[in-house]
Order: sequence, then structure tokens, then C-alpha cells
Amino acid sequence: MKVLIVGLTGGIVSGKSTVARMFRQLGADIIDADNIARAIVQPGEKAWKNIVHYFGKEILKDNQEINRKELARIVFADKEKLEKLNKITHPEIVAIIKNKIEEMRSKDSSDGTICIIEVPLLFEANLEGMMDKIIVVYLNREEQIKRLLIRNSLTQEEAINRIDSQIPMEKKLKKADYVIDNGASLGHTRIQVKQIWQELRQLLARST
Repeated sequence: MKVLIVGLTGGIVSGKSTVARMFRQLGADIIDADNIARAIVQPGEKAWKNIVHYFGKEILKDNQEINRKELARIVFADKEKLEKLNKITHPEIVAIIKNKIEEMRSKDSSDGTICIIEVPLLFEANLEGMMDKIIVVYLNREEQIKRLLIRNSLTQEEAINRIDSQIPMEKKLKKADYVIDNGASLGHTRIQVKQIWQELRQLLARST
């Protein structure tokens, strides 16, 4: 079966999940890397053990789950620790995404399938080669900071540290096949999503 693999990424709090939901409503299959990331760090899992070994039991809640807010506070203040966390989690996340793509390709569908893979760190994890097309959800830096301050109750410095931990938006835009500007209304975002969906369907039809 023909499957069009489309990477969906963007900056932190740019609205990737909102865009993914819009694509799902149009008929896309969605693979959410954040859901995978949460699954592999459940108590007792390999990544959980490695994280606890490196960062200590102080990052655990009473139920032994990792305190994600505390871990985020630690790694976004220390580049070396962020790199260590990524080395622990990224290989497992990538392996699971690859398996899910293979499962998608093995399904029966005469019309073909568009699979949107929502990956916040798509470029940071060097996943471009797995994608047929890449969509970047854009939000300007000032709006990113504003949304982070509200959503995560961060200080200005903490918000900037999180944004700067990712590849600059300008570089992501240069690597994108499609860009969705999510700085205006949801209606404006939905119009862009529908236009890209039509183009992806046409691309899929030509390749089947």
C-alpha cells in the first residue's frame, strides 16, 4: 500500500497538536511522538531506569512516575543534561516510530494513506530522511514566549531557555515543504491545513 509519510513539527507551543487534530479530522492517520515519549518513561521501562539512574530518585513522584515538570526544570537549565536525556529517549522513540510506519505500510487500502507524524524534535533527532514531506507550524518568538509564560507558568528566562534549546525557527522553515502560520485565528489555521491536505491527497493520488 502506498503511504505518504508527513512529518509535522515546529517550535515549542506553536500549536502542533492543534494542527494534528485538524489533519485527523480530514482523514489522516496520526502518530504522536509525545505519546510515545510518555509511554517509554513509565515506571520500570528501560528509559525510566536509565533516567532515574542518571538524574536520581529525587525526580520521582510518590507513585514512582517521573515528575516531568521537575525533570524539565533541570534539563532546560543545563545543556549537557538535556543532551543526556535526549540520548536516553530519542533512540527508543525513533525505533517505535519506524515500527509504526512499517505497520502502516502493511495495511490494506486501495486509496492509500497519509500518515502525519507529530514530532516536536524532528530536526533535532535527524528524522528528515524518514519523511516524504515536512510541515512546520510557525509561531513568532514573542508569541512563543507569551504562550509559554501562560501555559507552563515559567519565568521569562526559563521560557527563553526552552525556546533556545531547539533548532532556530528560521532553520526549520528552510527545511519545510509546507509552512502553517499559527499566529492568527483557528479559522485561518484551518484554511491552511485544508489547502495542504488537498495538495497531499493529490500527491498521494499521483504516486499510487
